[in-house]
Amino acid sequence: MVKTKKITPMADWIEIKSTEADWVKLGMDEALKMHNHLHIVRAFEEMVLEMDGQGLIHGPAHSSIGQEGGAIGSISPLLVGDQVTGSHRGHHQFLAKGLNYLDLGYEDPLTTELNDNIMQLLQKSLAEILGLAQGYCKGRGGSMHLRWGEAGALGTNAIVGGGVPFATGAAWSKKREGTHDTVFSYVGEGGVHIGSVPEAMNLAALWDLPICFFIENNGFAVATAVEEQTRETRVSARGLAFGIPSFRVDGMDPVAVRVATERALEIMRSGKGPTIIEAILYRYFHHGGGIPASAFGYRSKADEATWRERDPLRVMLEGLKAQKWIDEDGDAKIAARAKAAMEVVADALTQKAGNQRTIIESLWPETAMRDFGLRGDLSELQGLRFEEEETHSGDLVEMKYVDAVAEVMDCRMAEDDRIFSMGEDIHRLKGGTNGATKGLVEKYPDRIIPTPIAEAGFSGLAGGVASMGKFRPVVELMYPDFGLVAADQLFNQIGKARHMFGGDTAMPIVFRTKIAIGTGYGSQHSMDPAGLFSQWPGWRIVAPSTPFDYVGLMNSALQCEDPVLVIEHASLYTTKGQGPAEDYNYFIPLGKAKVVRMGSRMTILTYSAMVEESRKAVEALGLDAEIIDLRSLDRAGIDWDTIGESIRKTNNVVVVEQSPLTVSYGAMLTDEIQRRFFDYLDQPVKRVHGGESSPSVSKVLERAAFVMSPEIETELRQMMVDVGQGALVVS
Repeated sequence: MVKTKKITPMADWIEIKSTEADWVKLGMDEALKMHNHLHIVRAFEEMVLEMDGQGLIHGPAHSSIGQEGGAIGSISPLLVGDQVTGSHRGHHQFLAKGLNYLDLGYEDPLTTELNDNIMQLLQKSLAEILGLAQGYCKGRGGSMHLRWGEAGALGTNAIVGGGVPFATGAAWSKKREGTHDTVFSYVGEGGVHIGSVPEAMNLAALWDLPICFFIENNGFAVATAVEEQTRETRVSARGLAFGIPSFRVDGMDPVAVRVATERALEIMRSGKGPTIIEAILYRYFHHGGGIPASAFGYRSKADEATWRERDPLRVMLEGLKAQKWIDEDGDAKIAARAKAAMEVVADALTQKAGNQRTIIESLWPETAMRDFGLRGDLSELQGLRFEEEETHSGDLVEMKYVDAVAEVMDCRMAEDDRIFSMGEDIHRLKGGTNGATKGLVEKYPDRIIPTPIAEAGFSGLAGGVASMGKFRPVVELMYPDFGLVAADQLFNQIGKARHMFGGDTAMPIVFRTKIAIGTGYGSQHSMDPAGLFSQWPGWRIVAPSTPFDYVGLMNSALQCEDPVLVIEHASLYTTKGQGPAEDYNYFIPLGKAKVVRMGSRMTILTYSAMVEESRKAVEALGLDAEIIDLRSLDRAGIDWDTIGESIRKTNNVVVVEQSPLTVSYGAMLTDEIQRRFFDYLDQPVKRVHGGESSPSVSKVLERAAFVMSPEIETELRQMMVDVGQGALVVS
């Protein structure tokens, strides 16, 4: 007969309810402050719905009315250094953190008016939701992207669950700094099912990070009931899989939420890692706007009425009355004060004609600011020592490309303890799968950080670390194809963060990855990421082709305040070239191409391993061709001065890339060239590229899919025919 044994989870899973003793412990002053904040948030949200009803909010308005108890209850005990992130429905969390930050000393809400700082918080928040220039993100974020870093509100997020890995990164940064600060990441029960959230939970538990995953379980993801999303509807159960202590609480009772939060804070501040709080609450309206959900048929009016009886404002008022700390008249006075404040705020942003409001025209952002802050201005690179191989002042030696990768990281980590490296297997195998981190784990054991196979989780975590500004992550994506697993974090989060949150939030992070074409790893390990990354805003891209250039460009990448993708090439790792004998402290400017072969009758534009392959083809054919190593590939980094000077001389252009026709970098570059230099071209820009498909595993089919010098020769021969055989040959 089979024997069985019940397995006990390693972490507790507890339901918490408040008692009168909790009210006594809370005290009158703190209870009244919480009640006041609830009224302020409610009045704010009611004004948002009023303006949305008048068509003044461009885009969605995700009301938090009904859910305020979870935000106020959890944020009220936080300290100034604690931080929060939220999801698309995040007005209440943002305001609660702002109020908590500003309302440090107790002011009796029954006898005082809201102070100027709180009025400014309300006005700037509403301005942001309306898309106005004075908003916290200059009107770019709107309702779903609210950030006030000074107050510890690190950003709400329109991608469901998308901001959770960033919050985990903020917690990583807090722990590494040695503080006792914590991070609260708010997500709906629907967001718990997206892959980045459990990845973030696993990393937080693995590394004992001080983060609370606060789940607002309102029962519906838009109109899909929680029972239609998951078998285990008590979603705090997710914590048990990762050994995370988890709490379930009535989210309509702000005091109960606060009690659960205090329990969670005790765990996190004592260094015991993350927690989960699941607050059961209810949003009164549909996913967006001010129409009840019952109007759309997925909730009943009776259900809505039942939940209205448990309104967090009512629950707080009954508790305050039971303690004889306030009466109905006092409650009405606090509510009226909050509503009056919102009228003042609304009047500062709109003008009224009868009952209809319109936006004051002068408050809109200037359209000239459209692209401001998409990336930094590189002023952080000013005054550095820029060098090129031909004029380098130090000694050069022949070295392997991969050794330059490891050596420059060693030098930078030795002098800057903010820099750390993160990725899969980078601590083993004598420097990862290719030796790029060789010798580093022995010297910096706590800064060479191996990760689980969780690209979305650790990419987003590193982005969160970078956004905090205290550390500089260098993340290795073992293969660029794996970046597609982390696409939301790379492109929606890291790449867009600076611009989306107003243009002032630096994102100093470096991602390293390699082109592995020709290694037999097939379709899902052979991507050239240049074409993909160049299509997304915010990224800088460099592709060094020599050891010398790798050192200088990596130094600049590590100095840059923008996200930088450093593209390596598997075929270059074991090749040798000139590199520094001792001097690893020079820089190569971002956005500076290099003429590697002079010529007057043809311009060849290429990068990475194709620089040398192009040289081979040109020499074999005896062409009078100028070869330019682009080095910087992002739109802001293309060196149009060097390219333009060459095109005006040669009048013929060839763009060479090794990878397939699809997701092609050359397509973007060719389009730009023909628009910029059409009058100087004797013929359309020629392109050399691989086939349409990704490389296969079969050696023969793989070789047919990509470009090397023979394919370059073939295309150049055709070009010679097109313009006349002798026209392009060296005379």
